[in-house]
Amino acid sequence: MVNLSDTPFLPLQDMADRHKALTPSVAASYLEAARVCLDRHHTPPKEFTLENDGIVSLARVEWQVTDHRTRAAWANTDDATRDGAYALAIATVELLRETFAVRRAETRTGADYYIAPQNQDSEDLENWLRLEVSGTDLEKSEVKRRLREKLQQAKRGKSNLPALVAIIGFKVQLAVLQTVDEVF
Repeated sequence: MVNLSDTPFLPLQDMADRHKALTPSVAASYLEAARVCLDRHHTPPKEFTLENDGIVSLARVEWQVTDHRTRAAWANTDDATRDGAYALAIATVELLRETFAVRRAETRTGADYYIAPQNQDSEDLENWLRLEVSGTDLEKSEVKRRLREKLQQAKRGKSNLPALVAIIGFKVQLAVLQTVDEVF
């Protein structure tokens, strides 16, 4: 049995303080959705497997269990899963890549957010990456299928910035980050 106290935290709390692309209300909403998604399958704390371009590590995920009102507010499972995945994906790129959400991506860019190292000039795109996110409540095979799908989507995006795909498997306690290669 792994001692969870030795495992780094996935930084889900106070995300608006570190991510310019998240206002306090957006960050709180994403966290609320993530809590609902996590509650569907788990009780806190939980250890998640993180895959970063094939390199595997672990992170501890802690959250407050949601109440009936919160679950009712997020009864649309598609919306909750999408927004909860944003929270876990952005926290994962912060932990593993030391990058932060700096701006919401425009439509058809093949991404949801732009990420960059902390303290980057908000107009300097040179070190920015596109981040495409997806979440699922299904098995690991669905995580892998979505990864393939989202890699293709990011490649087709109307942007010349490099891209990263993040797939969150709430049920299987898995976050996968994969750099989009030019040749598939």
